[in-house]
Amino acid sequence: MSDHPTPSARARALVAGAYDTHVHVAPDVMARRIDDLDLAYRCAEVGLAGFVLKSHYLATAERAAVVRKVVPEVDVLGAITLNGAMGGINPVAVEVAGRQGARIVWLPTVDSGNQRRSTATDLPGATPAMWGAFQADLNAQGIVPDVVEVVGDDGVVLDRVRQVLRVIARHDMALATGHLSGAEILVVVRAAVEEGVRRVVVTHPEFTSQRLSVAQQQALAEEGALLERCFTTPHSGKVAWAELFANIRAVGVRHSVLSSDLGQPFNPPVEDGLALFADRLLEAGFSEEEVHTMAVVNSRRLAMPRTAVRA
Repeated sequence: MSDHPTPSARARALVAGAYDTHVHVAPDVMARRIDDLDLAYRCAEVGLAGFVLKSHYLATAERAAVVRKVVPEVDVLGAITLNGAMGGINPVAVEVAGRQGARIVWLPTVDSGNQRRSTATDLPGATPAMWGAFQADLNAQGIVPDVVEVVGDDGVVLDRVRQVLRVIARHDMALATGHLSGAEILVVVRAAVEEGVRRVVVTHPEFTSQRLSVAQQQALAEEGALLERCFTTPHSGKVAWAELFANIRAVGVRHSVLSSDLGQPFNPPVEDGLALFADRLLEAGFSEEEVHTMAVVNSRRLAMPRTAVRA
């Protein structure tokens, strides 16, 4: 683990006050580099405002509440992902999460129809996603959940998905699009706007099973969505850094938000992710103001209650 790069002091300062809105830490159903409590202590040390606990299989608002009590200076936030383990498109689960203070609702990831149907392959040398082995084990046992669809054969968002969107809007949570396809994402985002959802983030549009085109990303930005740029996507070789930078420039800095998607044992420390991302962006010619906008301003827009956001 000692061969990981160390963020510069300049990058640390630029991302101070940011939320990392996408981390995978213990406890989880697979090995993780760090647990949520130790990560909170480390975020306090490096000046991050907080982080959102992402799990493909578990709701995390209760965990977040306990960590906030122990480390109150770091705003640790819960979330829910609507995979099979949570009952798929389950408005009751979302309502419970909302009442417990969850901040982000991810649409299906590993169990989405797009992910299951995808034949896209990683770039040569890319590091496979850790959840792939777990999904394969479920499949070997014959207990893999049903595919979770969000759009019908007619291309219309399912009524149950609209129920979920209304719950998200009522609790002022943020919607994340999970591992849906580009076409599905555009339809769902438009439905979310119609149902009153005020914050939408398109989950790692450069990811292998998604690879949204610039035109698709621009259309989503026009609908008011933020495009999530995850550090691990280029770091693990799933997209070239140059392509990611080109997408940010084409879509616009103000429409992008940085997150790490870290927590894997073989990857850099989670608390370093945003600063390491900042260093790469600075090297690529992005200004300090642009990095600050993506890392701090836009992450706080997603993570903080609407009445508390101060851009």
